[in-house]
Amino acid sequence: MFGLFKKKNPIDKLQAEYKKLQEEAFILSKTDRKASDSKTAEAEEVMKQIMKIKGE
Repeated sequence: MFGLFKKKNPIDKLQAEYKKLQEEAFILSKTDRKASDSKTAEAEEVMKQIMKIKGE
């Protein structure tokens, strides 16, 4: 209940966005390969941001 108003840190937000993009890419891979590749590229950019924040 108290976690309802807790703010997410930037890494959690980016990880949620990464997961969403990967799921969309998987769904698109069944119908439109080019769009799937585009979503995968977006997800990789998000992962690069995560790694940059973590300092890896």
